[in-house]
Amino acid sequence: MNWEQLLSLKRYGDTNKRLRKEQDDTRLGFEVDYDRIIFSSDFRSLQDKTQVIPLSKTSFVHTRLTHSLEVSVVGRSLGRMVGKRIIERHPHLSTIHGYHFNDFGAIVAAAALAHDIGNPPFGHSGEKAIGEYFKTGNGQRFKEQLTPKQYQDLIDFEGNANGFKIMTTPKPGMDGGLRLSYATLAAFMKYPKESLPKKPTKHIAHKKFGYFQSEKHYFEDIAKEVGLIPSTFENEITYARHPLTFLVEAADDICYTIIDFEDGINLGLIDEEYALEYLISLVKESITTTKYNSLTTTADRLSYLRALAINTLITEAASIFIDYEEDILLGKFDQALIDKSRYKAQIEDIIALSIKNIYQSKEVTEKEIAGYKILGTLLDTFVSATENFHHHSTNYDKLILRSEKDAFDYQNVDVYTRLISICKYVASLTDGNALLKYQKIRGLQI
Repeated sequence: MNWEQLLSLKRYGDTNKRLRKEQDDTRLGFEVDYDRIIFSSDFRSLQDKTQVIPLSKTSFVHTRLTHSLEVSVVGRSLGRMVGKRIIERHPHLSTIHGYHFNDFGAIVAAAALAHDIGNPPFGHSGEKAIGEYFKTGNGQRFKEQLTPKQYQDLIDFEGNANGFKIMTTPKPGMDGGLRLSYATLAAFMKYPKESLPKKPTKHIAHKKFGYFQSEKHYFEDIAKEVGLIPSTFENEITYARHPLTFLVEAADDICYTIIDFEDGINLGLIDEEYALEYLISLVKESITTTKYNSLTTTADRLSYLRALAINTLITEAASIFIDYEEDILLGKFDQALIDKSRYKAQIEDIIALSIKNIYQSKEVTEKEIAGYKILGTLLDTFVSATENFHHHSTNYDKLILRSEKDAFDYQNVDVYTRLISICKYVASLTDGNALLKYQKIRGLQI
């Protein structure tokens, strides 16, 4: 892969090549991507999707929106640090093509901003709830009507693939969805493969999948434009990651490792003194002992350690990327940047404690149970009403479809198109909105 091609400014529908040296630096195309994402309704809905505790009303707990903003800030720093070194190594990118190190930061920031845009309500349990409806619930009746890949899209419903769908699905007056640059869309794609074959190798890019069958042609156009390297596994084509995807992933890894941990402390799920020791072990090389000892409150000490930890890991991830740039460009680098970090042991300790005390806490578990019931009921109601529309609608089905108006494509004759459209809609709901619709369907609220 080569950087000039990877930094493509092309957008859906373009007939002429967009050249970096002809761009207006006061309104750079990659920065337009960021603006389009942040003003989109799907991004704004993240304010009512909680990062750690579903349906939590605790004011200091992060939502998906605040998490995404933080990841984008970390991603921008990573991109700029890496971009500066890449421009130094490949000066023709600047002297001939007009690229600047800030371009790398803008691409990573935009892709990082959108990294959770496709996540359903109730966190990762929301993905599982949608998948299990089709795998073991009433939705399994559609298996024989779908291709293996279409069915796999549903039973392994993936927030990353749904995010790509959200950003590329045409809307009235918006052909090509948000019409983001192909560089940003490719950097967003953590798993540049279809749902099958499932985990063909241990490569980090094969851990999940990145696009549904409904967006396959769109993704292939992007992959060709930016020059992603294709490979064949089990007679299927998969692609190497866009190099900047590793920075998007690192930004997310850094934020959820440190900031989810901080939320756990604030919620009282992790003992304060015990937690501070974990963070100190991560930043012991950069901590100023006199300054730390002068801080009188736990909140101040935690804030200081969090800032140091994030800065330490940003510097570390950028350094690893530069060290392995050649392997990354060849598609040979097969793990997350943080997995190569000298701080891996400390990070794993923090994550292990977070899993035990936060992600598996009673409050999280109880809300995830509720999420399964809520999403399963919504899916069954919408799927049944849509299926009956093509056969024999009851008055109840008509009322359901009327209440949802054109929220999903219930009129399409293709079963897969209808089902994936319903899944996209249910996944787009906020925690509170999903609960409200569930209560109305159950007759618990009028």
